[in-house]
Amino acid sequence: MLTYCTNVHAGRTLAETEANLDRFAPRVRELTALETEPDAPIGLGLWLSASSARELRADGDVAGLRDRLLAKGLQVVTFNGFPYGDFHADVVKHAVYEPHWADPKRLEYTIDLANLLVDLLPDGTTEASISTLPIGWRTSFTNEGCGCSVGMAAAQLVEAAKALRAIEDRTGICIHLDLEPEPGCVLDVSRDVVDLFEQAFRPSDDIDHRRYLRVCHDVCHAAVMFEPQTAALRTYRAHEIGVGKIQISSAIEVDFDAIDDEEERARTLDAYRGFVEPRYLHQTMIRTGDEPHFDAEFFEDLPIALKNRAEHQVPHGLWRTHFHVPIFTQGMNGWSSTQTEIERCLAAFPKDLPLPRLEVETYAWDVLPNCLYAGDEGLAAGIAEELRWLRGTIDSIRDGSSA
Repeated sequence: MLTYCTNVHAGRTLAETEANLDRFAPRVRELTALETEPDAPIGLGLWLSASSARELRADGDVAGLRDRLLAKGLQVVTFNGFPYGDFHADVVKHAVYEPHWADPKRLEYTIDLANLLVDLLPDGTTEASISTLPIGWRTSFTNEGCGCSVGMAAAQLVEAAKALRAIEDRTGICIHLDLEPEPGCVLDVSRDVVDLFEQAFRPSDDIDHRRYLRVCHDVCHAAVMFEPQTAALRTYRAHEIGVGKIQISSAIEVDFDAIDDEEERARTLDAYRGFVEPRYLHQTMIRTGDEPHFDAEFFEDLPIALKNRAEHQVPHGLWRTHFHVPIFTQGMNGWSSTQTEIERCLAAFPKDLPLPRLEVETYAWDVLPNCLYAGDEGLAAGIAEELRWLRGTIDSIRDGSSA
């Protein structure tokens, strides 16, 4: 089932969330419908703010929301439990990493989502995922000192696992919480995840932690960290850590060392500067040198990278920036995308086994420079084009017509 993440739509309140779903999602379904299955539903990776989740639980009309969505051909199949507050505020930046996993508010929010999800899922569903924060933003998490530790965060994740087990005992549905590594966070590569699981979630007679705690692999995030998709997935498999969900996303990149013409380099740099915007954090990695002996430098935001490496000097190296661009684009105006990383990720799974839940997560449409998909119809058309591209890519890879 094609699935897109609804964090692309604003939703400070429950009413605003439902109104935006009505505005966009049915049109996306229409534009992605196959002639052979014109009435087939599409999946939603639903995002609810913490206040919206509390409101829905207090209101008690979860079944009503489910039925209203089903009537429009929309099925909630997963939750994005990463952003806690207003994800479309004028400035989000580091606020998206708060509250971190050592804060009880994060646990409360996640349990609210789990209890909602079991009542929103399509009939017959036995398993579903909630993607979540990878502990917290590394610098701020560390700076809080003894009041905040990975141990405290791990203890709360164990409590979440216990709550999820209780939900499965009650409903027969296994909801798993999928930690989503992201550049600059406590967990930003697969090895960080392995270390956490091996130290904090050891086998226990009390609970099978790894049934309820898994990984959400975001293709863009791994690409920005220059971690090969196959290597990351192989690491999880080798350590028996489940990949509960894959977020299909693409970063921007420019290989300045491949541009010989000085004027072209300047034009490309100007185009890259166009991605500087005030709402979201755009972590940037710059790699110099050739594999396997290369250096990579991390900058927590694109303006910082530009100031340090391109303000008074000619930029060098391969730049990758955490800016979710439409997955169907290979780039323009001199910049490229990491689209091929999506293909590598999908190709890494055995063809005779089902893929994990796939969720397209391009949330930055309204801050894209020179975006051609403006307005309600434009946004719906853009999301639909992403889903069609993903469907075609999966078919070609699984049919063996693509490497």
